[in-house]
Amino acid sequence: MKQLTFILAFILINTTVFSQNQEKPMKEILSEYTFKTHTVSIDSTEISYIKEGTGKQTLLFVHGLSSNADAWSKNIQTLKKEYTCIALDLPGYGKSSNPDTDYTPTYFAEILNQFIKKTKLEDLILIGHSMGGQASIKLATTYPENIKKLILVAPAGLEQFSEANANIMKSFFTPIVVKNTSDKQIEKNYALNFYVQPEEVSKMIKDRKQIKLASDFDAHCKAIVSSIVGMLNDPVYDDLEAIKQKTLVIFGDKDMLIPNRYLNPNLTIKSIGEVAAEKIKNVKVVLVKAAGHFVQFEKPTEVNTLIQQFIESN
Repeated sequence: MKQLTFILAFILINTTVFSQNQEKPMKEILSEYTFKTHTVSIDSTEISYIKEGTGKQTLLFVHGLSSNADAWSKNIQTLKKEYTCIALDLPGYGKSSNPDTDYTPTYFAEILNQFIKKTKLEDLILIGHSMGGQASIKLATTYPENIKKLILVAPAGLEQFSEANANIMKSFFTPIVVKNTSDKQIEKNYALNFYVQPEEVSKMIKDRKQIKLASDFDAHCKAIVSSIVGMLNDPVYDDLEAIKQKTLVIFGDKDMLIPNRYLNPNLTIKSIGEVAAEKIKNVKVVLVKAAGHFVQFEKPTEVNTLIQQFIESN
């Protein structure tokens, strides 16, 4: 009887915890970011962001798919000593709102442009990673007036997909698939981002597992799928030649996500870098050795040095 009572109590406690967590939005379930967050409203969308440092030059960081502003913590920790560093959670991610919209690079560029106006930023160094890189290309070419220089870290958008391959990706990624990703698969997905996975990634993995319980997790899953579809339907390849800003492109030479090894098996990271070198007028392309897709987190010292040298160069 005592054992049965213990089991029933255990089930009741855990059911209560599960129910309480389900009532909380994702922004309350996520771990605390390394730096204090602020909030600004753009129309009816709340945008969460980090602001550190007081330097005259401002750096604006834009994260990638399934990520958030805290992904830049290792970079901000160093760069805030010389610059004002701002990193935001894009809509649908982190502690920002999850609006019901099409999450295309053009949409993100519009939000970024409104964020820049709302926070009265100007003369920016724009730094985008992966999906955030594709959105940054769209922003830099659509609203170039406030972007002084452009830094693309393992950017999406340089790799092209045939219509057939794009349809394969769209059919594979659905909100249900994202929602039902197992804990083991979550760990494997994160491992693909790194050549040697840093210990601090455990915080990201824990958060990704925890947000399954969030009241707005379904909306987040839709945002992820919509973002993937958006990148495919709203390409920036033809915009590359329109980039006017001096540009730095950084890739890890062991990137396992770009190019797509299954859909574009004949492409290499070197050939993707050559696309940037050929299409962007004023560009420097650097491959960081022994680093994967999340190169700024895996090799922060090398990436921070590259960013600083690029900012200070004429």
